[in-house]
Amino acid sequence: MRHRIGLVLAVIMAGVLFFPGAWGYLRLLRLPAPGDQLANLPAGGGSLLTDHHMLLALAALAGTALLAAILVVVPRISPLAAGLPGLLLLGWTALYLVSVRQGADLIPLRADPFGAGFEAMLFNGVLGAAGLAMIVPMFVPSRWRVRRADAVPELIGDLDATRVEPVLAAQPTQLTPIRSTSLVPLPPSPWHDAPDSDAT
Repeated sequence: MRHRIGLVLAVIMAGVLFFPGAWGYLRLLRLPAPGDQLANLPAGGGSLLTDHHMLLALAALAGTALLAAILVVVPRISPLAAGLPGLLLLGWTALYLVSVRQGADLIPLRADPFGAGFEAMLFNGVLGAAGLAMIVPMFVPSRWRVRRADAVPELIGDLDATRVEPVLAAQPTQLTPIRSTSLVPLPPSPWHDAPDSDAT
């Protein structure tokens, strides 16, 4: 079941990487400008805290990276969630290295900011680096097995196991009275019946 959920998360991760991730990367991508041309720098060389477009692009890119990090790090998530998009990125990068034209032609929506940003990440090697990081969970054997804590049924799952056995009330202790006639008499004290040696 967790691997099926991992497949769904892999599709979501690929969509997040292509749409907000590529869009944010394209908005943040700026070529270095000469020292006397500050107009080409983001926010005109000033503070980025006042540029809402740059902050939105940074938030989109940071959210994409955060989702990828969660899928890579959390042990309860199937390794397919991060591994399949990582294999896709590595395959695309390998195709780009073999044939640049074929690697670029396969990018959908190249006329839109999403496709252009994805193409920029491919050209700059960002997709290859991200793919290498995302396939790491696929090589961890413990990520493929179900953890023992996950195999334990839920609290409402097994009623017989959670049934409380009735505890019998403690019975009072019964004391058996001892009859005095059954006791062996004590021997007399040696000084009570001793003869008086001085009375002669």
